[in-house]
Amino acid sequence: MFAEFQILLPADALDAWTDALLAAGALSVSVEDDDRDTPDESALYGEPGEEPPDPAWRNNRVSVLVDRDADIGDLLATAARDLDAAPPAAIACKAVDDCDWVRQTQAQFAPIAVGRIWIVPSWHTPPDPQAINIRIDPGAAFGTGAHPTTRLCLQWMERNPPTGLSVLDYGCGSGILSICAAALGAADVVGVDIDPAAIATAGHNAQENRVTVRYTAPEAFAEEPERRFDLVIANILANPIMVLAPMLAHRVRPGGTILLSGILERQAQAIIDTFLRADPRMALAVVAQDEGWVAIAGTRQADDTLRNPNP
Repeated sequence: MFAEFQILLPADALDAWTDALLAAGALSVSVEDDDRDTPDESALYGEPGEEPPDPAWRNNRVSVLVDRDADIGDLLATAARDLDAAPPAAIACKAVDDCDWVRQTQAQFAPIAVGRIWIVPSWHTPPDPQAINIRIDPGAAFGTGAHPTTRLCLQWMERNPPTGLSVLDYGCGSGILSICAAALGAADVVGVDIDPAAIATAGHNAQENRVTVRYTAPEAFAEEPERRFDLVIANILANPIMVLAPMLAHRVRPGGTILLSGILERQAQAIIDTFLRADPRMALAVVAQDEGWVAIAGTRQADDTLRNPNP
C-alpha cells in the first residue's frame, strides 16, 4: 500500500521542488493545473520545433506518491532543507491501494458512440460489430475520443462524411480523426504531428484499423508547400491554431473545408478573425459546442471570389 499527498506550488518553484521531493524519497510526482475547469485555466503547448514557452501552470497542484510508512512531514522537511525554503503544507492526504495499474488505467477508457461511429480502445470488444468501429490504442499520444474537442470533430465528420476527399489531420495525436476520415471513405489522408511518439502510435492504429494514412512530421510535410486538401482538420489548441492559421488556410484548396477544435467558447471569435486576416477567402463560424468547447468550420472561397464579389 502507498500514500499520496498534495502540495500547491507556483510555477517558478515547481521544477526545484519536484526534484527535491524525488531526491528525498518520493516514489513519483505528478502535476496538474490547480485552475483547471475555471476561467483561469491555461494550456501548455509547444510550437513545432520549439519548447513550450512556459514550463508550468501559474498554480500547480502536485500529487506526491510515497511508501505507506513514509513520514510525510520529514520528507517535506528534507526537501525544504535542500532548497533552503519553508516546507509547503501537505493537503488531501490519502492511502492508495496497490493494484494492477495497467488494468486500472485501461478501465478509465470505455467504448464511445458518436452516431454510427464507435471509438473502441484496443483492449475492448466492439459493442456493435456492425457499426464503424475505430480501434484506438492511445499509447504515448493524445486522443481516445473521450474529450469534448475530439467528440465535436467526430460528430462533424459523422454528419459530413469525407467520402472520396483528401484530408489533412494536423496535430493527429493517436490518429483517431485521420483514421475516422479514412474509415468514412476519404480517398487520401495525411496526418501530421510534432511528436515522434504520436506518429508511431497513429501509424500503429491505422494498421490495426486496416486503413491507409500517411503520417509525417511538420518538417517533412513542409517540403510539399503547394499540397492542398479538400478537408483540413486541426484539433489542437487555440493559440497554436492562431499561429498556424496562415499555413492551415493555405492548405485548404479553393472550395475546400476546414474544421478546427481545441477551442474554448471565449476564444472562438479570435480564431475566426485570425483566419480572416490570414486569408480573406476563409469564411468560418462556430458549428457546435460541448462542455464549453467549440468546433469551428467553414470554407475557403474560390480564388476569384474577391475579384468578382457579385458574379
